[in-house]
Amino acid sequence: MSAPARTREQDERGPADPRDPAPGRADSAVSLHRSTGSAVDTLRRGLSLSPEFARGLWLTLAFAVAATVGKVVVPVAVQQIIDNGITGTGGPDLGFVARMVAVCAGLLVVTMACSYLMNVRLYKATESGLATLRRKAFRHVHDLSVLTQNSERKGALVSRVTSDVDQISTFMQWGGILLIVSAGQLLIATTLMAVYSWQLTLVVWVCFLPLLFGVRWLQGLLSKAYLKVRENTGDMLGVIGETVMGAAVIRAHGTEERTARRIDTTVLATRRSQVRAQRLSVAVSPFAEIVSAVGNTAVVLLGVWLGLDGDLTAGRLIAFLFLMTLFIQPMMMATEIFNEAQNAIAGWRRVLGVLDTVPDISDPGEAGTVLPRGPVRVDFDRVTYSYPEGPVVLDDVAVAIEPGTRVAVVGETGSGKTTFVKLLTRLMDPERGTVLLDGTDLREIAFSSLRGRVVMVPQEGFLFDSSLGDNIRFARPESTDAELRAAIADLGLDEWLGSLAHGLDTPVGQRGESLSAGERQLVALIRAYVADPDLLVLDEATSAVDPHTEMRIQRALDRLTRGRTSVAIAHRLSTAEAADRVLVFDDGRIVQSGPHAELVSRPGVYADLYASWVRSSA
Repeated sequence: MSAPARTREQDERGPADPRDPAPGRADSAVSLHRSTGSAVDTLRRGLSLSPEFARGLWLTLAFAVAATVGKVVVPVAVQQIIDNGITGTGGPDLGFVARMVAVCAGLLVVTMACSYLMNVRLYKATESGLATLRRKAFRHVHDLSVLTQNSERKGALVSRVTSDVDQISTFMQWGGILLIVSAGQLLIATTLMAVYSWQLTLVVWVCFLPLLFGVRWLQGLLSKAYLKVRENTGDMLGVIGETVMGAAVIRAHGTEERTARRIDTTVLATRRSQVRAQRLSVAVSPFAEIVSAVGNTAVVLLGVWLGLDGDLTAGRLIAFLFLMTLFIQPMMMATEIFNEAQNAIAGWRRVLGVLDTVPDISDPGEAGTVLPRGPVRVDFDRVTYSYPEGPVVLDDVAVAIEPGTRVAVVGETGSGKTTFVKLLTRLMDPERGTVLLDGTDLREIAFSSLRGRVVMVPQEGFLFDSSLGDNIRFARPESTDAELRAAIADLGLDEWLGSLAHGLDTPVGQRGESLSAGERQLVALIRAYVADPDLLVLDEATSAVDPHTEMRIQRALDRLTRGRTSVAIAHRLSTAEAADRVLVFDDGRIVQSGPHAELVSRPGVYADLYASWVRSSA
């Protein structure tokens, strides 16, 4: 639901209660939208998303018309040469023949130039339009909530804005050209054929009308078949992407054969859908060839009969047969054009499915509040959240976190602590209740302000395939190497940086695989420090590392959180012990709250967790 629509509804119902369901929450789409509608509607919407397609279209069409008209130069020249240059009343006129040949050659050169200019302009407009479509789709994917993104495999999601757009590109640059030229060619050939002989023209159209009706009937079947092809292709790319990224896990568990079977299943499903679509698309070709043969035979027989009666000259009959070739070519190419068109429309529907999915986490933009910098106060006002079609994960949570406080969030798996921090960083919106930053509802804060003030360090910090320095300055691109080294020194990590052979120029590899898990977490902490947030949210930054690296991370965390409000999901004892306050979650509720020393001294969930930590570390 758009922001204006929400405002109108709120005006009708009166002031919104902060514990009411989040705007759009009740009907927010978790899965990507499935675009439907007729092929014409899809084509119209797809073209409207990229205005570059229509920019300068009239000049492109003018070149297309000129190129198409040029195709009748040869038939007309042949008719004139035969009727007036060879079989004329005064006998053969070689001068007339030479002039006609020269004029024909000149017009063919002009036709070639127009055809070239038409192609260049069409390619340029198509690439510009598709670039716009890709940008819109990619940006919209980033606007979608985590839940919506997770509803589809990443590879399948990426395929919607890569391979599906490529199918559109193929049609626009190949099928689109043929469609323009073929339509013009049919019109011009029909008109000139009617000038030469309306009787033969009528015969041709009577022969080919059944083919046109057959193609129309086939459209519905092909549309469904090619949509299935695009869906299966997306699934295949998703599975292959997962397999490539998870190669180490697959080898470690010896599941190569099972993985190969899984890939084979998706590949074979894609092949079956492709074969079915191709079988439908080529069904027209044999019929078209039969119709073409019948049409040619009928034209020759009727043309000779008309010629014997003196109603048709030899030149006109031969020119008509040339024109009939120009007429038949688009009919024969209709199958391939239609094939590409249906593939492109299926691709457009999948791209439109992404763009039609309404983001349930919307940026208020310029109308949003911009908060001043400084230590942040956080309030959860009776917040409730449940995942779609799932049980309640957070139940009426109410808590206040004072500015500059270091808070540890603990609890068993599934207790609600991860959902708590996702709501805090507005990766999701609460179903009921309100999350406030310095007294302002998160939904009312502009993303530019929220993302600048609140930074989350996930359990596995994502690194890009670039240098260490580039990954750190990702949070603040204008940072110099000197500023990065100063930040690393402030966190007490200059010794670690010195141990790297190339320092800030050290390549980290794809997803940071050249670094250890602990080193990747160090980079994520440095990146957060450079971002200079007011509220720092950490998803257990000291998990799965060796003791020496844990000491480095803990020392960096102490300096990183100093003077800032911080909330950390704690799976290890050291994180909870270092916090000013511990929030204990159990079954979606905060059951205990207070300093570590106070909570561990009295019976309860935290004391049990602490005892478990002590036993596991003994």
